[in-house]
Amino acid sequence: MIGLLQRVTQAQVTVEKQVIASINHGLLVLVGIEKQDTEETANRLLTRLLHYRVFADEQGKMNLSLQACQGELLLVTQFTLAADTQKGARPSFSTAAPPAQGLALFSYLCEQAGRAHSVVETGDFGANMQVSLVNDGPVTFWLQAK
Repeated sequence: MIGLLQRVTQAQVTVEKQVIASINHGLLVLVGIEKQDTEETANRLLTRLLHYRVFADEQGKMNLSLQACQGELLLVTQFTLAADTQKGARPSFSTAAPPAQGLALFSYLCEQAGRAHSVVETGDFGANMQVSLVNDGPVTFWLQAK
């Protein structure tokens, strides 16, 4: 499972011209789900997301986690993160989880996140979403849980 996390001052998801999710200070995480992913993989990714130290402490160093700074979390699926881009000029999605598996794991991840963290918003699995954000820093990290 892949998490492309971005530290943001604000982010939102729009579907059919309606804002369905928004956060302020926190993390926007684009989630790519691969065929071999399981609930255990989702748990590992969530633990890393909640505890990854990407927020500034009093000295301006990245020493605080999302939970430590009481930031907000926005989870959005993005199956293109699981693309194989090693050959040619067109990505292959052979490594991405099929839709039913992807939906089940994303739902599980969101449910667990809601239990572990105070503010969790989500995109709409499979929808044509417009995601806007103000990247803070910019700070962006690619996390992969296997």
